[in-house]
Amino acid sequence: MKIKSFLAKPYASIIHSRLRKGMATAVTDQQAILQYLIKNGSKTFFGKEHDLKNVATYGDFKKAVPIRDYEAFIPYIDKIKNGEQNVLWKGKPIYFAKTSGTTSGAKYIPISKESISNHINGAKDTLLCYMAESGNTDFANGKMIFLSGSPTLERVGNIPTGRLSGIVNHFVPRYLRGNQLPSYETNCIEDWEVKLDKIVQETMNEDMTLISGIPPWMQMYFDWLSERNEGKKIKELFPALQVIVHGGVNFAPYKARLQHSLGGDVHMIETFPASEGFFAFQDTLDKEGLLLNTDSGIFFEFVPANEIANEHPTRLSLGEVKTGENYALIVSTNAGLWAYNIGDTVRFVSTDPYRLVVTGRIKHFISAFGEHVIGEEVEHAIKHAASDYNTRIIEFTIAPAIEVSDGLPYHEWFIEFETPPADMEAFAATMNNYLAEKNSYYNDLISGKILQTLKIRPMRKNAFIEYMKSIGRLGGQNKVPRLSNDRKIADALTQWIAS
Repeated sequence: MKIKSFLAKPYASIIHSRLRKGMATAVTDQQAILQYLIKNGSKTFFGKEHDLKNVATYGDFKKAVPIRDYEAFIPYIDKIKNGEQNVLWKGKPIYFAKTSGTTSGAKYIPISKESISNHINGAKDTLLCYMAESGNTDFANGKMIFLSGSPTLERVGNIPTGRLSGIVNHFVPRYLRGNQLPSYETNCIEDWEVKLDKIVQETMNEDMTLISGIPPWMQMYFDWLSERNEGKKIKELFPALQVIVHGGVNFAPYKARLQHSLGGDVHMIETFPASEGFFAFQDTLDKEGLLLNTDSGIFFEFVPANEIANEHPTRLSLGEVKTGENYALIVSTNAGLWAYNIGDTVRFVSTDPYRLVVTGRIKHFISAFGEHVIGEEVEHAIKHAASDYNTRIIEFTIAPAIEVSDGLPYHEWFIEFETPPADMEAFAATMNNYLAEKNSYYNDLISGKILQTLKIRPMRKNAFIEYMKSIGRLGGQNKVPRLSNDRKIADALTQWIAS
């Protein structure tokens, strides 16, 4: 046994034991975090504006601090950019995590010296918990790749700013630097295809034991590796590969194709990271769901997803949630986010301990006809239909087709197949049935002759890669939205429909 894996064993056992104890104290830990946030936040501009010094209970907090999305935080962020201190949290942020995908353009999420440990320890605890659960520490001796954004940082308001994955790259422990790939120089390349080509060159002949990234870009890496090695499977190229760590999108639609590319058994570990915080991770190999990170500077609230647009929605603390319900996730953090709507929806599969699954995005749904179809439902439909027809999906997105030349409107699915089904019409009908089973409103619209059954537009190879390249968002942590209520993405994709 080599020294890194040897030393990891007792450390993993300590962290694993701490996490197990935390499962029993999750609700009281959350109450303590809320009090800690209120105490520190009361001295800030935001705290004085919202009279946090007179907030004593969770009920008081709900009355004093309304739920906000990023657009409502922009005036506070602008104050920080202009050099003001003690705006949302004490002092100034040590970083801005820059993200995209909002109507206001780029988002600048503050990271404080108190909150950075949440991001670092979340990733670390994921691996240590896996070590303790599986008994596997050998991978710590091999090469590890983290498909991430560039660690090169710009300055916004004199605050270092960049992608969260690039910021976190600066905190990789010294003892793991020798194991980390790609090289720092390659990681700094902005053009994704140039960067990926260099990553393939640097890793192709290495003893890779762990690979981490979001599934669509991990798959692209696997495809390029295979193409440059006479179609070999990834486990043939990396026989020592033991662990895949993934997050950022629902894994289910990518799982079958990634496993096919791997060509062998590898443990898959899921995480729930975001620029706003490291929220949850898979703590066990044999139970559904991700363990909520309840003692790491984040106070969680949950709003029934169908109420999130209400002026005064129901707000629940952790101890009030139920399994099986779809909730919008709201966070208050020690980086200065207060009752912040991150845009994700979750569903608890267990409350002892608190484990959840990510079910979609608040803004990513189709309800052009009142059906309110969400990500979890379409991913269920495509996963089961693909299994029934022994086909593999590379990527997909859906939009409403409202103004049709003849007949009823419908949901239009743009799907890039690796192996298309032999009978596309039957495949579409099966997928439609699975969706109707999951969503009664959709079923009523079909049976009531308001909608016709869904239609599939098979896409050319690399269609979604070409689309993302065309809008300047290829690679990194960018992903294609799965659901839209308009035709912007759909109309852009029509140039890549297969003949």
